[in-house]
Amino acid sequence: MDSDSETARMAPEKRTTATAALSTTAPDFAPTEVKALVRRLYGIDGSVQSLAGERDQNCLVETADGRRYVIKISNPSEPVSVVDFQIAALDHIARVSPEQPVPRVVRTLEGRTHGSVALPGGQHTTVRMLTYLEGVQIRETVRTPAQRRAMGTGLARLNRALHGFSHPGATHDLLWNVAAAHRLVAKLEGIVDARRRALAEAFMARFIDHVLPCLASLRSQVIHNDYHLYNVLVAPDDHARIVGVIDFGDMLHAPLVGEVGTAAAFHMAGNADPFEGPAQFVGAYHAAVPLTDVEQDIVADLMATRHLITVLISEWRAARYPENRAYIMRHNPAAWEALSQMADLSRNTARDRLLAGVRNGASQ
Repeated sequence: MDSDSETARMAPEKRTTATAALSTTAPDFAPTEVKALVRRLYGIDGSVQSLAGERDQNCLVETADGRRYVIKISNPSEPVSVVDFQIAALDHIARVSPEQPVPRVVRTLEGRTHGSVALPGGQHTTVRMLTYLEGVQIRETVRTPAQRRAMGTGLARLNRALHGFSHPGATHDLLWNVAAAHRLVAKLEGIVDARRRALAEAFMARFIDHVLPCLASLRSQVIHNDYHLYNVLVAPDDHARIVGVIDFGDMLHAPLVGEVGTAAAFHMAGNADPFEGPAQFVGAYHAAVPLTDVEQDIVADLMATRHLITVLISEWRAARYPENRAYIMRHNPAAWEALSQMADLSRNTARDRLLAGVRNGASQ
């Protein structure tokens, strides 16, 4: 990455495969068509129910005897290598750390990890099936310190399971990558409100000046990159016991601390002190996978950067796809609130408040 802050700040955004995936409409097969597709590829008969998704078409498939699966029809702009990468990562986790509560890949009738389907225009795209994980989304529960610490420990264990895993598709471009936030500079112009645009510009400058020059020296690996309240499931009778981690669609090879900052960002809401939840989460993560000194110095900046890219990407996409606005904008209000809460804090103050759980012990 370019460490020259002015060059990075002014560089025009390039159209990457990630941009294409976010700019291309997801497939939209009717339930009857999905049902026939599942029967053809997997020999499974079941009812079909649509699930929310940003880039792909996702459906829940349930058989008469209660077995449940998720069928994913990829965005046609998604490279097959990226789909292969996501499948290989789940297979890797199942092999090296089978206790991890992640979906399992279901093979086709021919024993393949994925199939193919023709879109209305004649273009083909990939189809894959995963096991459906039962549990309650954390967003539907009352948040507690024990739950946040369980999430921190759970993410650390997932990262350990992914450590050492490599795949050619892991280095793909993805706009939802806090380590590449500078590529979204052009999106700042799309923020109509002048006060909000100035706020976003300030955090972009903070990322470019203080984080970007450090990234090349940091440890990197394959990360989940989307470990938040919609994608982590807990037991119905114990909301501090994690029973599922879903949605590996934003996974990539990137700095490990970006994973921590991204996940911590989703714990700012719900407390009088917006740093209380993130500090509990980061403290528990650090107890399992210690952060280096440099990682500790920039993790709060990356937490803010996650909120920054959330507002930039969501407002851009909501304008393009108003029919999917509710899903696209679900994190937008909280992200703006978090940026406002951090706006008057120095980098050092934000860092020290976030690392309270690290420096005082995760049990504090």
